[in-house]
Amino acid sequence: MTPLKPPPASLLERYRGEHFLPLYTTTVAVTGGESGHGRASGVARSSDGRLEVALRLPEELGGAGAGTNPEQLFAAAYGACFHGALHLLAARAGVALTDAQVEVQVAFGRDPMDGLYMLTADVRIALPGVERELAEGLVRSAERLCPYTKMTRQGAAGSVSLV
Repeated sequence: MTPLKPPPASLLERYRGEHFLPLYTTTVAVTGGESGHGRASGVARSSDGRLEVALRLPEELGGAGAGTNPEQLFAAAYGACFHGALHLLAARAGVALTDAQVEVQVAFGRDPMDGLYMLTADVRIALPGVERELAEGLVRSAERLCPYTKMTRQGAAGSVSLV
């Protein structure tokens, strides 16, 4: 088995193109399960077959629980991306991060603007053994680097279409 290694520091180099340059694209399809409702009993499958997750509505929303929900998946993805950004920046600065932790709390709730739904995401970072001023600088830089943070603050480019 090939040992795992972090992504290259070249990912920190700025892109100067005029248009979005995809570096990786994935597709995940969600289908309804026994209830016919993807959120309540669906399955999320990636096109490469490496992800297959049973989706379940959390008990707090009237579901049976006992499965993964979209908010957990989003929190995991956001946390992994932010954690990776911190490590890339720390490596470039020559700082060893040991036991770094990124905790993302995602809340699903009612939007007071339109009465429908919205998500909030709060990120908490622990960088044990790193001097506070340096840690704050790494976190601020990671906020600019992490596309999930950009998306939560500025929105995301994309489309919704019927096929």
